Amino acid sequence: MYLRTTRVKRPDGHVDEYIRLVESHWNDGSPRHRIICNLGRKDLLAPHADALLHILKGEEKPAANQDADAIGAWDWGPMLVGRHFWQELGLQGIIDGLAKATADREELSDRALALAVNRLCEPTSEHGIARWLETDYVCDRKGERWLPQWRDDAERLASKRPRVRVKDRQLRQWYGTLDRLVRSKEQIEKKLFLSLRNLFSLKVDLVFYDLTSTYFEGHGPLGLAAHGHSRDDKPRNRQVLVGLVMIDGWPIAHHVFQGNRRDSATVEDVLKDIQERFGLRRVVFVGDRGMVTSDNVELLRSKHQGYLVGLSRRRRPQVIRYLQAATGPWLECPMGITAREKTNPPKTLVQEVASGKSGVRVFVVHSDERLEYERGEREKAMHKVRDELEALKGRVTRGRLKAPEKIGAAAARVLARNHGTRYYDWRLKDGKFDYFEHPVNLAQEKALEGKYVIQTEEPNFSALEAVATYKELSEVERAFCGLKDVIDMRPIYHQRAHRVQAHIFVASLAFLLDRALEKKLKSAQIDISSEDAWQLLKTVRVVEIDLGTGEQKRSVTRGSARAARILRAVGVKNLDPDSTTKSAKKAA
Repeated sequence: MYLRTTRVKRPDGHVDEYIRLVESHWNDGSPRHRIICNLGRKDLLAPHADALLHILKGEEKPAANQDADAIGAWDWGPMLVGRHFWQELGLQGIIDGLAKATADREELSDRALALAVNRLCEPTSEHGIARWLETDYVCDRKGERWLPQWRDDAERLASKRPRVRVKDRQLRQWYGTLDRLVRSKEQIEKKLFLSLRNLFSLKVDLVFYDLTSTYFEGHGPLGLAAHGHSRDDKPRNRQVLVGLVMIDGWPIAHHVFQGNRRDSATVEDVLKDIQERFGLRRVVFVGDRGMVTSDNVELLRSKHQGYLVGLSRRRRPQVIRYLQAATGPWLECPMGITAREKTNPPKTLVQEVASGKSGVRVFVVHSDERLEYERGEREKAMHKVRDELEALKGRVTRGRLKAPEKIGAAAARVLARNHGTRYYDWRLKDGKFDYFEHPVNLAQEKALEGKYVIQTEEPNFSALEAVATYKELSEVERAFCGLKDVIDMRPIYHQRAHRVQAHIFVASLAFLLDRALEKKLKSAQIDISSEDAWQLLKTVRVVEIDLGTGEQKRSVTRGSARAARILRAVGVKNLDPDSTTKSAKKAA
């Protein structure tokens, strides 16, 4: 091992030198080098060289005026970047302004930020936050760190709640933050929308909306938790519905509905909220198949609102007619960056067909990528159904199953799985069971593969614009993956309705920070997902050193090379936990 000096040039032209511990090793017959650790800036380490040398040699502590010891080191990068976006997007000022009548208005915003960042990098319950406080440098805007407060074992075991390891005072602080935050949810979202609109010139005429569900551990709160269509494959768990509204890829609002509410029944409430709270008088409402009912289309029409929606391919008989009418020339849609990088990029084609209704426009879309996926899924499903039907045929042939009603029931069970009725039919003649490809259903399935149908009444949309706009709806669907998986919105343990709503609100704020980071990385052409970026930022750490003179010094490492690249893309220059330092110096 040896020490290496690395020179890093700042944007202002100043050059910093960093000390790294490097190890040499052999790999496939050739020498390689790997960095064991980053020791820090050379100018900061130089005054403590003797003390560090004593520590490394394991010698007795030197004299007090030369003694230095590292007190601790904590992950800092996620909080640093989260706070940067919190301020840049205007959330800090918004929450401070709403809490201006209280003495601790700054603490509310700082604690709300901590809850949101916890969702991003170490999602846990309010009880588990104490563990997170031990590993991460979580602080207010002045850099004052919040420390975990644990109950003494003797006190805990003698109490009525021996499983609760965190002091009640600390739990009340976090729960109090949730309660105060959710009371101002509507105002925060409205002010945040105005801030985003001004910062990024949002196209407010296109509103994207989609729904998902998230489940409870336990019964959940009465009036909110209910059994319904579970998108988490947890039909036995009670759930809530969460509706997300996005504009230009930014989440501007979310709604929490009772778990058994139908998707289409939420549209009217969301539309009313968009108009009244955000002042959007006319929008084009972009939604998926579950939102489309004749009542909702009529509602949008009566409110003088536009819409662009996908039609359910199997529930609407006219879809087959639209597909059959697509005999004209196809227009090729522009490819995305990812598609252009492929050797044989998949194509997306579109053509407009007659709807038969005045003012209603219909676009039939063919996607090579979707065709390949759906054909593969169908072939896998057909293989499973065929194997089960063949096994059933063998049982009948061997005489293991004779009664016609039992054979019919067994065949019905097989075809009920893996969408078997779409592909196969069967007959029983003279005691002989036989199965065959369905002459109508299978042909219809093949005709649907790779195609979808879009409907709108917007006269100015071209076919290509309609497809591009509808594809943006995938941003909302991908948003839910982030909302539920990346920031771990599920499962929910809260048993009070307002706490459930607060939990989801914090998750939505965390998702907003995640979207901000993702957009910065994309703009800087950095091929790192936001999920990986939050983990890489953990290499940016706060280190506290006891100088041995009664003085303690706090330093911040710059992290790995990729973490430093992320910080540059985001625009973070001041790494100090005290965000008021810079402004205080300017004021002085």
